Formats: sequence, structure tokens, C-alpha cells
Amino acid sequence: MMASIGEFDPLNTRVPATKIEVTVSCRSLLDVDTFSKSDPGMYEPFRFGRTEVIDNTRNPDFVRKFVLDFFFEEKQNLRFDVYNVDSRSCNISKHDFLGQTFCTLGEIIGSTGGRLERTLSGIPGKKCGVIILTAEELSNCRDIATMQLCANKLDKKDFFGKSDPFLVFYRSNEDGTFTICHKTEVIKNTLNPVWQPFTIPVRALCNGDYDRTVKVDVYDWDRDGSHDFIGEFTTSYRELSRGQNQFNVYEVRHGMEVACNPSQPTSLHYMSPYQMNAYAMALKAVGEIIQDYDSDKLFPAYGFGAKLPPDGKISHAFPLNGDNDNPNCVGIEGVLESYFQSLRAVQLYGPTNFAPVINKVANCAAEITDGSQYFVLLMITDGVISDMVQTKEAVVNAASLPLSIIIVGVGPAEFDAMEELDGDEVRVSSRGRLAERDIVQFVPFRDYIDRSGNQVLSMARLAKDVLAEIPDQLLSFMKSRGIEPRPALSSSPLPQLHRHI
Repeated sequence: MMASIGEFDPLNTRVPATKIEVTVSCRSLLDVDTFSKSDPGMYEPFRFGRTEVIDNTRNPDFVRKFVLDFFFEEKQNLRFDVYNVDSRSCNISKHDFLGQTFCTLGEIIGSTGGRLERTLSGIPGKKCGVIILTAEELSNCRDIATMQLCANKLDKKDFFGKSDPFLVFYRSNEDGTFTICHKTEVIKNTLNPVWQPFTIPVRALCNGDYDRTVKVDVYDWDRDGSHDFIGEFTTSYRELSRGQNQFNVYEVRHGMEVACNPSQPTSLHYMSPYQMNAYAMALKAVGEIIQDYDSDKLFPAYGFGAKLPPDGKISHAFPLNGDNDNPNCVGIEGVLESYFQSLRAVQLYGPTNFAPVINKVANCAAEITDGSQYFVLLMITDGVISDMVQTKEAVVNAASLPLSIIIVGVGPAEFDAMEELDGDEVRVSSRGRLAERDIVQFVPFRDYIDRSGNQVLSMARLAKDVLAEIPDQLLSFMKSRGIEPRPALSSSPLPQLHRHI
């Protein structure tokens, strides 16, 4: 398959807003081979690139991606051509044309879930099949991972011999689907394969989010392309890289998932009987100070990034106490209690989406803009944000409301992208709109951890820094709306700080 870009002027280009990775799949391609299935390749009036060739299939999921610079203010026309490859010739005219489609990069990005499905055309009187284009904004992560995998006692799939196993790696998407990102080589005639070491950009594996789910499928290779499914397991980059010279062992389960378990000491959510985890420390540090400014001490608390019982539905804004009608927790201790209870009830699951929670709290703040109440949203995360475009838009919209957002990053992840939300130097923008004011404060918790292990000192340092900007942010909102200070009333102090977690 080939991809082409139209209306591109290299002499008048501007700095791209971001880089977008486009993944391509096809379904029900035209079968032009008489005695075998097609061997599709994807090619894109400047030729941009081409995918690999996948043998003997009408339903290819291409591993090789197209990485494009995205300019929001420009119309970036794309053409995708699909060919059946019958020789090693680089001359496109030597191969069978299977169909094409036209679209813009904006159309792919703007589609629901960043997934655009189009009917292929170009051969009169023939149904050419469907092409599926998926776009995701790439993070700034430039880490490279090298790994090697082996397996023992795999299921035998071949009648006259052992299996010919290979692995397929998938990263999870924001909508809960998976995108292929790597295939290993095939190891012939063995149930105990040892695959060659391979190197892969961390950005390709998890887009910089160390806790994003990575799914690995195991297949038995067949010459006709109808590979037999052996089993699968799920993991994350953090789990894969938790220590050098360590072997990570996974059970390959046929048709089942392995959940991330917060009871494991390697988890940042680990509930130790001896000390608080980083999440609890951040909650307690900030919460115990700011709760003094809330008269009723009732705090709505939400989780994001989990599969909820009973049906395993993925949610990015669920009440920690499990009560959709009343998500309030009584005091900071109530928030901590609900947090620990939720860890036992839900399955942690990527990706890390911020926009749903920000929009939920912003809707509450939008109902009270007379200066009588001010809202503070505390967000604690151990992963790189997955929905940066949507989050920027949510922040820009919320900047006109009585709301401040505190983001605390815990764990060893690279949080460079988070700095974009903290508008101290460059104001956050979305779709050409600047945020009315700076409402986000981001800090990585690791910068405040006391080297001697003193948790009280660590929490005090964190609270001092993250809360320092709240008074100025509150005043900036009041001044922008011309709201004058009101006389202090002992029975009803104003404004009230409403804290969401």
C-alpha cells in the first residue's frame, strides 16, 4: 500500500502542531490471485511511503505506520493506494491495483476515536473492500526498548508436527481497541520457541504511557495465511522493564486477559501495611490543607482508566465510592477509604485520559460563576497523558470558569508532555484559541520525596508547591469577572473552595 500527500509546499511550511501516526488496515480486499489470496501492500501527488507486504490475506493489518506532521490550519490531502504484490519490482505498474481512497488528515483525526473507515474504489464494477485508517498523536518519548521473549509448552496446532509460533504485539487505543505495533519472526516446528532480540521505540509500543496495556498474541504460522490462534497475554511497558536481568513470566491464556494487580509490590498502587503509596501521599498532602476551605467537607472523587464490574466496561470518570448518584466522600479520610476500596473492585486499565474528568468538573463549575464558589480539581497520575488534544481543549474551555487544576505525576514516567498543560511560560491553546488564564499546575512527586524516607516532609514540600498558585488563580478569575470581595460572614464564608479529586 502507498500513501501520497497533496498540496504540500516545502518552501512555505510552518512548524507542525504535532506528529500524527496513521495505522492502516484493510478488509475484504479484491481477490485477484487465481490460486491464492492477495498479497496486499499499501502505497500513499508526492509519494510519502509504503507499508510492508503481507502474504496471502484479504484482511491485512499493516505493522508499518505513516508518521505525518499535522498542521491544524492547513488542509492536508491524502491518497491511499492498495496493490497486490506479485514480484519484487519497485515499479508500481508491475503490480495489481486493488483500490484507492482519498481523505484529509483532519478527517482521520476528527473521526470518532480517530478511526476513519472508507470504501476502496478505482476498479469499475468491482467491490474493492474497505480501508480503515487510525490516527494517534505521538508523544515526545524517544526511548528505545530492546527485549527478547521465549515460551514453553505452547499448544500444538499442526497435525503432523509441532507449531510454528510467532508473536504479534498490540498497543491499546483510547476507545479500548488495539493497534498492531510489532511482529516477531516465525520459529519453525517447536513448542518452546526462543525469539530473536528486537528493538522497538517505546512510542510505538505504548506512546510513552508506561502503564498503557500491551497485548501480545501468539499464533501458529500457516503458509496459506490462516494462522492459528494459540493464546494471548497482557502486560505494560512498566512491567516489562521493571528491572534488568529479571525474567518476567506470563501465562499465555486462550481467550483470557491477565489483569494488572495493585497487590503486587511493583505497582504504584501497592497497598503496603507499613506505609502509604505515592497516590495516597499526594491525596493526603494536598487534601488535608485545602479541605479547611470547604465548609461541608464533601469531596466528589473520581477514578480514570479502569474496567468496571460487572461487565468490564472501560471508564475514564467513575466515582471511587461506586455511587454514580452521589460521588461525594466525607473528608480526605473518606476519599482515601474510597480509593483503597476501588482498587479491590476494579481492574486498572489504560490508556490515561484526562479530558473526561476535567469536563465533568468543569460542568459543575459552569453552574456557579457568581464568585460564591471556586473549584479545585486534583488529578494524580502515573502515566503519560493519552488524549492530549482533547485535554488541551478541555483546559481552554475550563479557563473561563471558577476552576483550578492540580496535576501530580507519580512514578518514574517521563512527564514532558504535562508541561504543555502548565501554562506558566506558554499559555495552553486549542483549535487556535488561547486559554483565558493559567489554571493548571503540574509537579512530578519524585522531585519532593525526602531522601531519608520521611513521608511527612515529602508531603509538606509537595503541598507547599502545588497550592502556591491557587490564591492568584482565584483572584485572576474574580478580577476578570469584576467580582468584588464580599464582607466576611461567620455563618457562610465566601467564596467556598470545592475540591474534586
